[in-house]
Amino acid sequence: MSGEIEFENLDRTLAKRIINEVGGTGQPPLYGYQFFTAGLDRYMETIEAEYLKDYIKYGGSSFKMVVGAYGGGKTHFLYNVLGRAWEHNYITSYIELSANSVPFHKLEEVYRAIVSNLIFPQEAAALLNEPEKGIEAVLRKWYIETIENLPLVPPYRPGEEVENYLRGLGPFESTSFQNAIKKAFMALYEGDEELFDLIVQWLKGENPSANLLNELHIYEKIDRSSAFKMLRCLVQFVLKTGYSGLIVLLDEAEQTPSMSTRERSTLLQNLRELVDACSRGALKGTMVFYAVPDESFLEGRTNVYEALNQRLSTTFEGEINPTGVKIDLENLSKDPVDLLTEIGAKLARIYEIAHEVKFDEAELEATIREVAEKADQESYGEIAYNRLFVQLIVPSFHALKANSMENVKGAEKT
Repeated sequence: MSGEIEFENLDRTLAKRIINEVGGTGQPPLYGYQFFTAGLDRYMETIEAEYLKDYIKYGGSSFKMVVGAYGGGKTHFLYNVLGRAWEHNYITSYIELSANSVPFHKLEEVYRAIVSNLIFPQEAAALLNEPEKGIEAVLRKWYIETIENLPLVPPYRPGEEVENYLRGLGPFESTSFQNAIKKAFMALYEGDEELFDLIVQWLKGENPSANLLNELHIYEKIDRSSAFKMLRCLVQFVLKTGYSGLIVLLDEAEQTPSMSTRERSTLLQNLRELVDACSRGALKGTMVFYAVPDESFLEGRTNVYEALNQRLSTTFEGEINPTGVKIDLENLSKDPVDLLTEIGAKLARIYEIAHEVKFDEAELEATIREVAEKADQESYGEIAYNRLFVQLIVPSFHALKANSMENVKGAEKT
């Protein structure tokens, strides 16, 4: 799809939202990022062709580590993966990892975040406002679609049809998970919202009263020791309900603060276990992207550091080496200024739609080039030129708009 065709689908409200979010925080919106994406085609087309179209769908699994400085486009990259995944009927889960809310060294917290952020493919309008999200939404959608499609063969007894369907659902690695899924379906069928909410609590890792759960034959607790197993069960459920698989995107949104030696060791062990699970097929139908600002967390001399470095050493280079693990966003093929210029041209088109203006092309091109060169030269420390550019270019558009209005007023007076 060409850029011009995409812009035909861009209305003023969405355009304004994109400009406000990008110009403010520098962050892309969950829907709208595609209108100003540049430089990622080679990577995205390879991910789609080599993984999403068939390999993951037919039981494969893969792990990729995305490396990019703060503001270097990690989130934008991951959102592109989200969009491609939804096009191929995957359920996705995007999580911002942080020491305060979702630390990667606490795997049970990662599991909870994954099930709370599940998103199935939805229309753009839903993504723009508040997408249906989480295991509860997935269960309800599964229930509605299943009830609508159950075969109604005489002599028909509704309860029997449902029981027959649920009897054939499974097996799952965890009997407790299997019982929870089936009981959740029956709770919806019988209109028992209180029971449904209780089961959802357990599936989300909130561990409600054991006495209540025992009556449902749910005996396991979701904690650090069972988190990986429950994640595997979640993937099994996703596949059994007709989706292509699960795409998990873990985004270290900020530099990891100082951790204790024990916490760092646990993080590395969790990461190694996740990489190994993907490589040996223990997470069939799953693709995991782990985005980090740098690779400093891999610096060390113990066996776990060495083991991880070996696993993460190969570089993903689009169609040249699609099996590589590490995706380095600094190695995009375009020259930084040329890349920023392309992004600026797309943002200018969005701005024109948002504010119903038309820039002078020569003046616009000169402004974008000037800001691109400034961002490339003045990016500093951990702040990448991408974010600096988008935060500088939007005020420049405002200035161009103000100047053009002044020129129009001056022409009217004369």
